[in-house]
Amino acid sequence: METFSKIIDVTNTFLWTYILVIALIALGIYFSIRTKFVQFRYFKEMFRLLGDGMGKDAKKDGKVSSFQAFCISTASRVGTGNIAGISIAIVGGGPGAIFWMWVVALIGSASSFVESTLAQIYKIKDGSAFRGGPAYYMEQGLKNRGMAILFSVLITICFPFVFNAVQANTMTVAFKAAFGVDKLLMGIILCVLTGLVIFGGVHRIAKITEIIVPIFAVAYILVALFVVGKNITVIPDIFKAIFSEALNFKDFTVGTFTGTILIGVKRGLFSNEAGMGSAPNAAATANTSHPVKQGLIQSLGVFTDTIIICSCTAFMVLLYTQFNATDATGIELAQEALSYHIGSFGYIFIAVCIFLFAFSSIVGNYYYGESNIEFIFGENKALMSVFRTLVVAMVLFGSLTKVQIVWDLADVIMALMAIVNLIAIALLGKFAFRALDDYTIQRKAGISNPTFNPANIKGLGKVECWGDDEEAAI
Repeated sequence: METFSKIIDVTNTFLWTYILVIALIALGIYFSIRTKFVQFRYFKEMFRLLGDGMGKDAKKDGKVSSFQAFCISTASRVGTGNIAGISIAIVGGGPGAIFWMWVVALIGSASSFVESTLAQIYKIKDGSAFRGGPAYYMEQGLKNRGMAILFSVLITICFPFVFNAVQANTMTVAFKAAFGVDKLLMGIILCVLTGLVIFGGVHRIAKITEIIVPIFAVAYILVALFVVGKNITVIPDIFKAIFSEALNFKDFTVGTFTGTILIGVKRGLFSNEAGMGSAPNAAATANTSHPVKQGLIQSLGVFTDTIIICSCTAFMVLLYTQFNATDATGIELAQEALSYHIGSFGYIFIAVCIFLFAFSSIVGNYYYGESNIEFIFGENKALMSVFRTLVVAMVLFGSLTKVQIVWDLADVIMALMAIVNLIAIALLGKFAFRALDDYTIQRKAGISNPTFNPANIKGLGKVECWGDDEEAAI
């Protein structure tokens, strides 16, 4: 077992730190250039589209709105890593890691745009709704079902099983520290709530995340703003520490500089999941008139996750004068830091946030597995019931125990999953670029609600959910 653990650790370090990080950054830069930095050019448009997706007209019977699809993906993105993970990054890489986290999020937004636009282009009908994602554009766009099945297997192992166990474990630890609640009791409560949601299908998941995500995000941001306001005179020193340590080239030769970069980059990439192939599964569910709309909205999800929510955690921890002198790390450090700022209520607030973060991530992660199991086996109610039961069981397992080798293995699986997706979007990216050009032409012509016709996209051919007979969407 010890030998196997070492093999996993070496493999994880190699894949995670080098191949995946380099690939994600390289493609992020490439997509940014090819889209003429869509994440900046269309930043205002992203908010307009998100607002349209929240309107009553967007919520048609049996359809998932753009805003609901945004909430599903954000629910998965915004998890315990936004609190515990950022605390760990600061301990391991110092304040400078936050700068590189910001940089990679801005670059990764372009990758998120491309993969989510492709998911919309190649989505398929699922009763009155839609489903899709990397597996679907690999099969239809690349004509490679073997590659698609490999991706489906990897994401199903990684998100609804192992990552959900991680979320549950962090949540029970936080409640134990804040309230002294028994892990088994919290695990059972979480399992019951998870079962009630996931056995209701994608529409119930969409409705639940549509409520939870805005509430916990706003509450967390408001508390962070309060902490920043309370310490406003120190903020210039915090920014100075972030930028000076991020660009400390003198430490390059001894490894501190590169270590800071890698920790910040990894934290940013694996928090917002840009280019990883997870969010497109949610993006494909949206009922919209043009694929680019959901691509832009999902790019905004990267900004929300990393630039806003992760930064909230970073500032609360960095404003804690003992952050680099305490033995606490992860969720315990976040709780300790917030209690320093607002008193003992900090432990309670972080525990509640972690519960909402974890629960929303669990239901979002579950949907990724559901979509990919249906891709492989089609609609099979008996199989889906077994899958849902196993997901709930894994939540209970994660609540009670933390097996490091499972966590390390998940890192390897996620790296492999991401690499498979990156190959696909690198090959199919041209269709996302052409779709963006089509959208831009319509917007410049004064059309506020552009529509998509596959015939206008050179080389695309026929796709299932788009054409002359497509009903009007928001």
